[in-house]
Amino acid sequence: MTAGPRMRALQIFLLGIAIPVMMGAGDQATRFNDLGHRLMCVCSCNQILLECNHVGCTYSDRMRAELVAAVDRGDNDDLTLQSFVQKYGPPVLAAPTKTGFDRVAWIAPYLALVLGLGLVTFIIRGWKSRPLIVPADAPVPVHGVELDRFRAQARKETET
Repeated sequence: MTAGPRMRALQIFLLGIAIPVMMGAGDQATRFNDLGHRLMCVCSCNQILLECNHVGCTYSDRMRAELVAAVDRGDNDDLTLQSFVQKYGPPVLAAPTKTGFDRVAWIAPYLALVLGLGLVTFIIRGWKSRPLIVPADAPVPVHGVELDRFRAQARKETET
């Protein structure tokens, strides 16, 4: 049983997409770069591990060496990241995990944005629905026929 032309075209299309995506997936330099950008240097510089540029930083060189050793051993990404968390603590991760209480770190900014926009909308609607307070001695707006009479009078007085 052979595949039809549509099935063959779909297979070729999926293969064409999968090859570029999978290129370098097993490359150690790519894994090192990926993991190094998912970790923070713990020297209190608040920089990504591979981008820490402090002269004489004692942490970044040691952490990079540990990362190279983990990649060379063939440790998977989760095991490598977990070993860094156990040694240096949760702040070593550049982004919080998507499990447990760390979900709050992912949800809180979006929730704050939505609540802030809702609050601003509520306040603006409240301002717009307030009645206009006019002082008692303020001039009363003129409309219709009376406005036309005042315009005619102004034209007459300004003609010379």
